[in-house]
Amino acid sequence: MAEILGKRRGRLPRIEVVDLFCGIGGLSYGLKSRGFKILSGYDLDYTCQYAYEANNEAKFNYKDIRKVSGEEITAQYSKKAIKVLAGCAPCQPFSSYAFKNKEKDKGKYDLLYEFGRLVKAVHPDIVTMENVPSITTFHLKPVFGDFVDVLRNEGYSVVYQVVYCPDYGIPQTRKRLVLLASRLGQINLISKTHTRKQYVTVWDAIGKLPKLEAGEVCCSDPLHRCGALGELNLRRIKATPYGGSWKDWPENLRLECHKRPKGHSFGSVYGRMRWDEPGPTMTTQCTGLGNGRFGHPIQNRAISVREAALLQTFPENYRFFENESKVSITKASRYIGNAVPPRLGEIIADSIIAHIKTHK
Repeated sequence: MAEILGKRRGRLPRIEVVDLFCGIGGLSYGLKSRGFKILSGYDLDYTCQYAYEANNEAKFNYKDIRKVSGEEITAQYSKKAIKVLAGCAPCQPFSSYAFKNKEKDKGKYDLLYEFGRLVKAVHPDIVTMENVPSITTFHLKPVFGDFVDVLRNEGYSVVYQVVYCPDYGIPQTRKRLVLLASRLGQINLISKTHTRKQYVTVWDAIGKLPKLEAGEVCCSDPLHRCGALGELNLRRIKATPYGGSWKDWPENLRLECHKRPKGHSFGSVYGRMRWDEPGPTMTTQCTGLGNGRFGHPIQNRAISVREAALLQTFPENYRFFENESKVSITKASRYIGNAVPPRLGEIIADSIIAHIKTHK
């Protein structure tokens, strides 16, 4: 598919992208891999600069989106290019946790309004956004609805849908909302690329990596490292069967919280993945054994940074740190969990290419 699109690229106009809330550049990288020119990214986490610039050949702007003007972004685009404004506003305010604790992240609600402000000021040809599905059902403050209204009032055709990532070749049971908007005409996300029988599995993504013990670092790959386990957690993972979780442990290994009635609802905690299925959603704590079904299918440890990156569809040559001999597992997990899977970026790019070919 990529090769075919590459051959057709000559018949398309130049497509340029500015990426808001860019993080380490998962979305930008996916778009770039389809021939889009990434102009710059904006984010408030300055530690993302190296990874973003090293992999996307674009400028990283350490800047609060509230202080970015439309003129600043507009000046970056070429006159005859198709202008794409992309972004994934931080999803934490729209999570189920934040819904119950809405005062904690109150200021972050405004970030989607800032995205809308920049759309009105820049008038890009195409807008794309990725976020958590619950953003469409957030009743206390209709942020998403207001954003869609801005787009439609500015003359955009808008479509959004919840994507089940395995349907598009991403090896994790992640669900994300993808929005596309265009001033050129009706735009749609491309059809599913994978059937259930074709899903990319945990084995497909990480099955051939070298074996590791808990706390070990692979001598040939500094990102293939995993967290150490204390004696009790090591006993717990050894007591967890293939595809199992804490529910399979003997009573003496169980946490007190899991013995309470509500504790039984967290069935995946301390769980092992299965080789023959996609993995769970990669979160910012995806390398911690007790944070979800992040146990290796058969080895007695949580997944490594490399394994998390591959499950998030980052290629093996993606550079996360300038000095990979001093990798912070906590920081790397946060980068990976916050990122848009590059493969999803490719799907968005393919949708934009198909749209432009129809309307230009």
